[in-house]
Amino acid sequence: MDAPPPGRDGPEPPASAAGLRSFAVQLRRMNAAFQRTAQEFARSQGLHHTDVAALIAILDGDGKGGALTPGRLRDHLRLTSGAVTACLDRLERAGHVRRVRDAADGRVVHLHYAPLGRSVARESFRPLARSVDATRQEFTEAELRTVLRFLRTLNDHLDEERGSAG
Repeated sequence: MDAPPPGRDGPEPPASAAGLRSFAVQLRRMNAAFQRTAQEFARSQGLHHTDVAALIAILDGDGKGGALTPGRLRDHLRLTSGAVTACLDRLERAGHVRRVRDAADGRVVHLHYAPLGRSVARESFRPLARSVDATRQEFTEAELRTVLRFLRTLNDHLDEERGSAG
């Protein structure tokens, strides 16, 4: 059985503490904290869980620095076109997102976080951002690169699993 994780200021865990169970426990704890914050934000804004998932996807864009389109959002959320349209209508009415037609091809619509929506979200997620930043300050650049590489690789594997399941 894996050893329990050390306290914040405790000694480094033994190698056995880096087992799958320890990772799973810590990832679930982190996910639960993120979910609580997202649920509180959704409740405070009168949004659905899907709306918050859409906002996060729009904030992250297409992963290549570009804006998301409704079609890519539909694929990401695995929703019907009608459900995505209803979601975007709610978010636009509430001032969270803007739909902007592409200048070169007016048939293409890009989704952007609206300034007011971004401000509201930033305020709601500020405690989470402070915790992430405080944690980052406790690690060297090399350690952070390793952590970031781990998270990217984990997300890539999760995306692959999701793709093969659909």
